[in-house]
Amino acid sequence: MILSLFHDNPASESDYSLFKREHVLERLKAIDTLAQTNGLRSLDPGMDKLIPIGMEVSSDGRVSKNGYGVFNLAWQSEEHPEWPGMIASELEEIRAGIKSAHGARLRFLIWAGMGGSAEDKSMYLALGLLKKSPRCYVLDSTDPAKLKYILEDMVRRSGLRLADALRGTLVVGMAMGMTSYEPVVNLEMLAALFDKHGIDGRSNFLYMTLPGSLLDKFAAKRGFRKVELQLDNGDTMAGRHSGPLTRGSLYPLGLSRVDLAEWIDGAMLREEQIFSAWRLAAFIHAQAQAGRNKLTLVLPKQWSGVGVWTKQDFEESLGKSEERGLKIVLEDKIKLANYHSPKAPENDRAFLAVKVRDFPSEKPDKAGMLRRSGYPVASLTVPKGTPLSAYMQFIHYTVFGVGYLWNMNFVTQPSVELYKTIANRLYRRSQKAGGVEKCEDWKKVMASPRRMKHRNCVTLHYEGLDLGFDDAKLDAPSLYAAIVKKLLTEDRIQYSELTFYGDSRYSPRGRAAMKALRRSAEGFYRARLKMPVDVYEGPAVNHSYHEMIIGHGRCLSTVIVPEKPERFAAAGYTGQYHLSQFLGTRLALAQRGRAVIAITLKDLEEASIVSLEDLFRQAGVALKSIKV
Repeated sequence: MILSLFHDNPASESDYSLFKREHVLERLKAIDTLAQTNGLRSLDPGMDKLIPIGMEVSSDGRVSKNGYGVFNLAWQSEEHPEWPGMIASELEEIRAGIKSAHGARLRFLIWAGMGGSAEDKSMYLALGLLKKSPRCYVLDSTDPAKLKYILEDMVRRSGLRLADALRGTLVVGMAMGMTSYEPVVNLEMLAALFDKHGIDGRSNFLYMTLPGSLLDKFAAKRGFRKVELQLDNGDTMAGRHSGPLTRGSLYPLGLSRVDLAEWIDGAMLREEQIFSAWRLAAFIHAQAQAGRNKLTLVLPKQWSGVGVWTKQDFEESLGKSEERGLKIVLEDKIKLANYHSPKAPENDRAFLAVKVRDFPSEKPDKAGMLRRSGYPVASLTVPKGTPLSAYMQFIHYTVFGVGYLWNMNFVTQPSVELYKTIANRLYRRSQKAGGVEKCEDWKKVMASPRRMKHRNCVTLHYEGLDLGFDDAKLDAPSLYAAIVKKLLTEDRIQYSELTFYGDSRYSPRGRAAMKALRRSAEGFYRARLKMPVDVYEGPAVNHSYHEMIIGHGRCLSTVIVPEKPERFAAAGYTGQYHLSQFLGTRLALAQRGRAVIAITLKDLEEASIVSLEDLFRQAGVALKSIKV
């Protein structure tokens, strides 16, 4: 990895020198070795700042978990050259088990997980690393449409009946949180399908999770096979750190015949590479200190799928603080017209430009254009033939480096737990009430008089927002524009998010809705307001970068959901937990005092999607004249 810094002002050299002056790498290895050798009871959180930065400390001041497995597994890999062969053997055993039980070859892999348990697989798919059989599907949502369209695609591609396609399917459930319920919902639906078709699925299901978690309790009762996440059978890393070196990352790669020896070796960074990562961390820290805390990624188009994984690693790790935050910005296109001048006091951008030598140089040279314009740019060159695992480990070290400079724990995720707790509570209530829509929490938000329709297809819900202006004479687009303008005027927001609660990967209508939201984000936020905006699918976002939205704030959240989510009758899948997650997100944001607007769509037909895009188009026009 070759790092070059441009317009490094204020200079980051003094921050970078801390890592050598304070012997951080030596201490990092020593603290981890002490934890591994003598146990957590041997550690006092006050003995080294690295303990509260990379370990979990209970309320009584005891170290309860070592989180440095993200680095330790790579260090161990040098002593375990047998690991690639071990994984290959395990995967062959899985293939043979399915063959023995059903006389079927392994054709499909369904990976059920959220956030850190799924984002690396989505990245591998986007980069073409999982091209070979079995075909991999990421089931990272409890929207029934996602599972429905995955199964339809399996039947279409194989030409088999659904029952025969299921016999040749491996289902993996993964959750690295004790309270993660999403994979339980999806495994329950899939298990019901196996049962419905009279298939003994014990050879088709396996799971990776913490002992005693919701997933562990469910899957153990079903007799599913439990696989240890870490190659050393330890419990020393967060879910988002599971790539590149745990079974959660290596299994799909190995099934697709990626060279695992080369992959594992790539993640063992040399000392100079680690210090390059910390130099980048110092640059990011110095820019954030100067108010340029919107780090915009510039990626080659062949690596566009790397963006969300990188964003998650930073924001879920470092989004805990009200006082300081680092926003990773992903943009469809790099446009100077969408940014404030680098010399303007409003400029809050710095850039991380990644160049991969395996790909031809792109024209125009976007990184060069930004440098010549005077923006702070960190240029990271990935040498030819470098495995993606090296980049992933480099980013992990960079995130740790920022956490060290901020004195912030980079392994916990308290705000994610808040949303999950609320969603699980709502789901339990919905089961008693006969549906989420019948719960008082739903009625309070969705049936509030503070709502406004647009074209009879789209409804804007703004319960809980302190407007401070008369909304009686405004239509829905003007109201949305007025809310955004007021929040900006009061300096309460610095960026926005548009999160669609529906399947945007496999469902044709969901993909159409996401395209409309991307166009709306470009036209309303980027072009008119020069404001960063995230466009993503929920609730996967809640396990990815929602930590910063709830923890740090400064964001206007617009959460969008169809009023009647698609049902999957064949599996008895109604989408009630998905609606609970949507409302749970809304309530978690409000509980933390974050600005949030809910938009419900009549359906996902063309008229509703067109009306949704029209709302943002008209809101953009209204920005010019609206007064608050």
